[in-house]
Amino acid sequence: MSAKIIDGKAIAQEIRENIKKEVQELKEKYNIVPGLVTILVGEDPASVSYVKGKQKVSQSLGFYSVEEKLPENVSENEILKLIEKYNKDPKIHGILVQLPLPRHINERKIINAIDPKKDVDGFHPINVGKMVIGEPCFLPCTPYGILVLLGKIGCPVEGAEVVVLGRSNIVGKPIANLLMQKRKPVGNATVTVCHTGTKDIVFHTKRADILIIAIGKPKFITADMIKEGAVIIDVGINRIGVTPEGKAILCGDVDFESVKQKAGAITPVPGGVGPMTVTMLMKNTLESAKMWNGLPNEIE
Repeated sequence: MSAKIIDGKAIAQEIRENIKKEVQELKEKYNIVPGLVTILVGEDPASVSYVKGKQKVSQSLGFYSVEEKLPENVSENEILKLIEKYNKDPKIHGILVQLPLPRHINERKIINAIDPKKDVDGFHPINVGKMVIGEPCFLPCTPYGILVLLGKIGCPVEGAEVVVLGRSNIVGKPIANLLMQKRKPVGNATVTVCHTGTKDIVFHTKRADILIIAIGKPKFITADMIKEGAVIIDVGINRIGVTPEGKAILCGDVDFESVKQKAGAITPVPGGVGPMTVTMLMKNTLESAKMWNGLPNEIE
């Protein structure tokens, strides 16, 4: 029996429609327009594509959108000055610096310069700290999207054995932390994190009720590595080729065709976690706009 395909694209679209309605209400009732600025350094094709997608969604929802493109050789000080400008700009409620940055730029210094109340990516240490202790804050967008996906499909999380492959600050660490918290309805799980130092990864993956993979290795997880009926959340986005028309061929960290025959539910790549990441960025920006204007919100 084939797994249920978790349609992240459809779920994301449903959430975006609700965001769009709320943006319209904010405009009509309070003359408030959520503002998002994206800062792109260099011409990395993947980063350019990601920023383009975020800008497109932002504009479609009625946001005030600003796109800053900086050359590869821009100085760290110039980026810091730009961030300070938008920290002070009342029309901007969210600041996103597209990562990775060139090697001569200290990423941590750049992230720390963003006002935590405009850190809609959820990477600032203040927001990370609040997340870890369970306080309201901007949640990092990909883990946030995973929580929403699991909730939307009604996946039983409380008491479940969750295995996370990967310990990055962007996905692995935060999603492990969030799922072990006493969150309703998506939380209170028993979480194991696997990484390059894990001796027997298959031992762990085969006992997972929910398996979340974010390691950047194409088709790493195969059917013989999972438990029958497991929920598989594939965060990987790997470019494995190009079509004759020049379009990138993508795959996840999961061997989708084999694993879907054994899993209970699975996210595809593309069309799974990716659309949710962008959507939760928009959700964070909307909530930030409400917070900055003294309206009820989910951030404070």
